Formats: sequence, C-alpha cells, structure tokens
Amino acid sequence: MSEPGRALPSCRSRTRRPTVPNRFTGPTRRAGRLLCWSLAAGMATAATDLLLAPSAGWWPALWPLPWYLTCVSLLAWAVLRAREKAAHRPPDEEDLPGEWDTVA
Repeated sequence: MSEPGRALPSCRSRTRRPTVPNRFTGPTRRAGRLLCWSLAAGMATAATDLLLAPSAGWWPALWPLPWYLTCVSLLAWAVLRAREKAAHRPPDEEDLPGEWDTVA
C-alpha cells in the first residue's frame, strides 16, 4: 500500500503545472546528441585506425576530426546547459515581487 496522501505512479489524475518552455532546451539537447555521436564516431575511427591501419592518403587527416568535433560540442553543451539551468533558477530574495510573499 502507498502512504496516505500520496498518489500511485500510475495515477495521472492530478493536474500538473504547465512548464514554461525554455529557449535553451532544444539547442542543449541537440548539442548533447552531437556530443554523443561525435564521441562514438571518434571511438570508431580510433578503433579502425588501430585494428585496420588504413593506408589511404586522406585517412590521417580524417580520423582525428570526430575528436575535434567532440571537444567543440562538449564546450557548446556545457555553456548551453549552464544557461539552461540559470534560466530555471528562481529570482533572488530582493528581486521577488510582493505577491510572492503573500502566496507563500
């Protein structure tokens, strides 16, 4: 049994607050996906270089590219994630409007 006053996880009868869309959410997700895919591509090209040792002339210029992209996307994701979290932070005490005190 659940504790009194708590809803079961399958119970969706409670209404949720509508969430305010954040303008950094979409770009943060895309930067995170780019980070994951470039890391996977970097590992795949490193494994290919180690196991197969391609002798094509363009290969030495190609295989480090996903690693550079990983570094760039990591920096972009970190900046976007920090800005996304800062947008969700509540205002400081001295910046609170008067009606917030009456609601609390």
